[in-house]
Amino acid sequence: MNTELKNGINWVGHIDWTVRDFHGYKTESGSTYNSYLIEDEKCAVIDGVKGPYSDKHIEHIKSFTALENINYIVCNHAEPDHSGGLPALMAVCPNAEMVCNEKCKIALEKHFDTSAWKWHVVDDGDSISLGKRSLSFINTPMVHWPESMFTYVPEDKILFSMDAFGQHFASAFRFDDEEPLDVVLHEAKAYYANIVMLYGRPIAQTMAKAAELDIEMIAPSHGVIWRSHLKEVFEAYQKWVVCKPTPKIIVLYATMWNSTQQMADAILEGAQECDVEARFYNVDTTHATTIVTEILDCAAIAIGSPTLNNTLMPNMAGVLCYMKGLRPTNKQGFAFGSYGWSKRGGASEVEDAMKEMKIEITQDPIRSQYVPTPEILEQCREAGRQMGKYAEQFEN
Repeated sequence: MNTELKNGINWVGHIDWTVRDFHGYKTESGSTYNSYLIEDEKCAVIDGVKGPYSDKHIEHIKSFTALENINYIVCNHAEPDHSGGLPALMAVCPNAEMVCNEKCKIALEKHFDTSAWKWHVVDDGDSISLGKRSLSFINTPMVHWPESMFTYVPEDKILFSMDAFGQHFASAFRFDDEEPLDVVLHEAKAYYANIVMLYGRPIAQTMAKAAELDIEMIAPSHGVIWRSHLKEVFEAYQKWVVCKPTPKIIVLYATMWNSTQQMADAILEGAQECDVEARFYNVDTTHATTIVTEILDCAAIAIGSPTLNNTLMPNMAGVLCYMKGLRPTNKQGFAFGSYGWSKRGGASEVEDAMKEMKIEITQDPIRSQYVPTPEILEQCREAGRQMGKYAEQFEN
């Protein structure tokens, strides 16, 4: 496996082939915890690994240099998938200083016993000389924790980008041009949608900062390293940070006795009469990770649930809670659903959730008492047509 980013800079992280859940994000492709070793007159480790893999991390570092040669350990982000292995690493690197910003120091002190650590606290614009190389630091608050920062090596034009531009993607290869580009971009899209979508504004501000740098390589904390397709991932991020709509419709539903599914089918039929991509998901059979990834760039969405015990279906409630946390923008749509003896419930609560997410509501909920009549199904088709006509104006 090629681990060399540049002469004297190597990947020393861990490939996690079997992880399948990342606080609710279904990581079907596994992940990596990327850490990087820079060897110069002084040596630095950039980013750590998840706690259980600290021994392997240390062995990777030792395969390049003695641990007493490590002068700096840089923590760009205090979340435990990157910092969990730092206590073990600091314990075996007697000459190392922990490099981070003040907010990160506070976070690390709340996670671990840091009483024996030596600190080198940096701020935005600060730099450290390693000899022929230097490390420059850029604060990136809320990308995606308050203490987050980037580390930049100007001499090699490498940006160590923390979670930005990352992917939960386990690969035997380390670089973007060693895997199919469509696969890597899909994983990057899923990562953006499920981890950082709600931080679109600070990410846009951070990208503007990054655009001022001379960058030839982006080394994130997860997934493959970008060295050949920087243009493609930058262009994708520019769309994702504003949830730029494409000519795509999402019909999302839960069902009990198939009445709400019949309504969803009719909405989809109407949308398919237009020149758009129309996708159809049952929350009982499709994980929220997939749903949110598709919602990221859709133009419009119809969400339906029957009424159960005067409320909506539990799995739909879970998906809507997940969506509300990520706050997709630039969407319009409506709610629908069947009911028995109480109109207040499924469709009404779906609409409330859509309003809370700032989705533009285009019409009142479409409701059916028990089995939908032909008239209600035609109303659903027409609503789907209207969504399709709206979505046609956008470009992929």
